[in-house]
Amino acid sequence: MKLLVSAHEYSANTHLKSLLYHLPKETELLGIFDKNLGDPIADVQTLAVMGYVDAAKKLRYFLALLKQMVTLAEKVDKVLLIDASGFNLPLAKRLKNRYPDKEIIYYILPEAWAWKRSRIKKLEERIDTLASILPFEKSYYSDTAPITYVGHPLLDQITRFKTAINPEIRTVCFMPGSRKSIIRRLMPLFRETAGRLNIKALLVIPQHFSKEEINTLYGTLSGFETREDARGALLESDFAFICKGTATLEASLIGTPFALVYQFSSLDYLLYRLLVRIPFIGLGNILLKADKGRILHPELIQQDVTAENMIKTMQGMDREQFYQNSLNLLEYLKHGSAETTAKLILKKRQ
Repeated sequence: MKLLVSAHEYSANTHLKSLLYHLPKETELLGIFDKNLGDPIADVQTLAVMGYVDAAKKLRYFLALLKQMVTLAEKVDKVLLIDASGFNLPLAKRLKNRYPDKEIIYYILPEAWAWKRSRIKKLEERIDTLASILPFEKSYYSDTAPITYVGHPLLDQITRFKTAINPEIRTVCFMPGSRKSIIRRLMPLFRETAGRLNIKALLVIPQHFSKEEINTLYGTLSGFETREDARGALLESDFAFICKGTATLEASLIGTPFALVYQFSSLDYLLYRLLVRIPFIGLGNILLKADKGRILHPELIQQDVTAENMIKTMQGMDREQFYQNSLNLLEYLKHGSAETTAKLILKKRQ
């Protein structure tokens, strides 16, 4: 089977790797994915964008890539889209117009329920198989929508979990993410916070960064012990400060208490406030239906991200309550996502 794949993020490619384990060995991938999984037409690292402004700067490149993907689709049996709604939704539209009978599977759906629900109807019209990773997501779609809850993909990969919470905070993990603009924004604050705490400070650095990139992005690393294994660092830590993204859900499932910290660019923050309809950013908070008085983890956004606030937040958090809620989240999401999604891909259309 030939499969056209559009997987832009490193996390998406981790999930793709789990998926391939359950697909026939002769499955051939074409399109956009990690180069360790085959021969893609684009390097995943060149595709990373953060926010509306960054995406606008790369518009011409992405338009050319869309055209290339549509041409490639003629050679494949099916299409698999993973996350990356900014690219994959326009791609789905072009593919359905050009090849109306070509099956399109979407794994890790756009969070249209959070900010643009009008897109749900378009997804129902253009996608043949919707593989949802959130239990509540199906309720936003029509009764006839081709949507299946497959389980959350992180639970295909996370194999070690905390069994208890240490009474003292001795090790703190700092995770500024993998987006270069955000790393530059957060590192001075992380450095100041670590310097004011009498703890062991771990800094997670993505393994794909070169030494030159690390020197440019992170500055001095004195005071930090660096790690490449994010999940191992979270297990080792008693608390973490994490940029928004997949890592926040990883920490929520592993059981490591943390605070989400994030600073948008000014324009991105304005657009976010105008478009997003939910009060929280962290997926753990969203999944547990957090409200102003009951949250899984704290969130510090924009001007609230200061060393003073970070320290106060860490010291004031009920870490034992967080741990109990993380166990509830584990039970809620279940597992088996990759295997279930592979079966949907292999299923013959009626």
